[in-house]
Amino acid sequence: MQGRQLEILKAIVDEYVATEEPVGSKTLAARAGLGVSPATIRNEMAILEDAGLITQPHTSAGRIPTNKGYRVFVDQLAEIKPLSMAERKAIENFLDGATDLDDVISRTVRLLAQVTKQVAVVQYPSLIKAKVRHMELVLLNPTRIVIILITDAGRVEQRMAELPFDITEGSLSDLHKSINAAITNQSLTNVATKLDGLVNNYRAGDKSNAVVVITTLIEMAVEHPEEKVVLAGASNLARANQDLSSSMHPILEALEEQVVLLRLLSGTDSSVRVKIGDEQSEKSLRKTSLVTVGYADIGALGILGPTRMDYAASITAVNAVANYVGRFLTENK
Repeated sequence: MQGRQLEILKAIVDEYVATEEPVGSKTLAARAGLGVSPATIRNEMAILEDAGLITQPHTSAGRIPTNKGYRVFVDQLAEIKPLSMAERKAIENFLDGATDLDDVISRTVRLLAQVTKQVAVVQYPSLIKAKVRHMELVLLNPTRIVIILITDAGRVEQRMAELPFDITEGSLSDLHKSINAAITNQSLTNVATKLDGLVNNYRAGDKSNAVVVITTLIEMAVEHPEEKVVLAGASNLARANQDLSSSMHPILEALEEQVVLLRLLSGTDSSVRVKIGDEQSEKSLRKTSLVTVGYADIGALGILGPTRMDYAASITAVNAVANYVGRFLTENK
């Protein structure tokens, strides 16, 4: 593609995203600052149309980008749109006062939906990559305790355990100290190995109780629950009614499924990825685009919206929010 054709494609995308109207050669000549005549623009648009990068939705209309055209546009993005001062301030302050991991994730997904005006999806930190921050044992009565496992990302898992023998607060405290000494800062996958043989330090009833606690704790560490994803901003799809009018219902149905949301965010890393239209693996989402990125190597987030999306601004916002939430979780371990 020649440089001028790429400039015209970029101008068509920008104009169509801004106006939602097909773009004509006269409009581009007047607004895009290309420095060429409408006739020259029409000739170049014909080449772009032959290449499948733009299309004419109906006779006598201007042109709109195709999914292939959006892909070329995204791949050729040389400049990412800077955040506005209001957006930058919102992102910088969105975690102020966050009390726990649930609060952090809730604030993150709401902010991302607000800044991008799209559907936002945020994955909780993965337990597979987590390390143990510490473990707590809470005595409810002499034979019943609550075991609480807290990861370095702030995720909390808890389970109640019935003990075969009465246990004193002193014995529980001793068991608590021994277990924490063995597993603190260890990955969850190493918990079983680190606790191997620990029960041999105890005798009689204390040993039986220790077996229950350690076995339960190992189960909590290795039997990871289904990863969790939260969503916000589904109502933003209504703004794209012209783009998604025929597919709104299946899109909303897909977004209700946790397994679909997890697949959307699978395979992400620190690089922003953009999937456009037919590039989506979920058939019901092939009229949408997805922008995703990982955060802190423990989770992922992204936005979903119509293919007529402001890709430069969306990439900037997704990347900025991921950087902030990743930094917050890392600094607050």
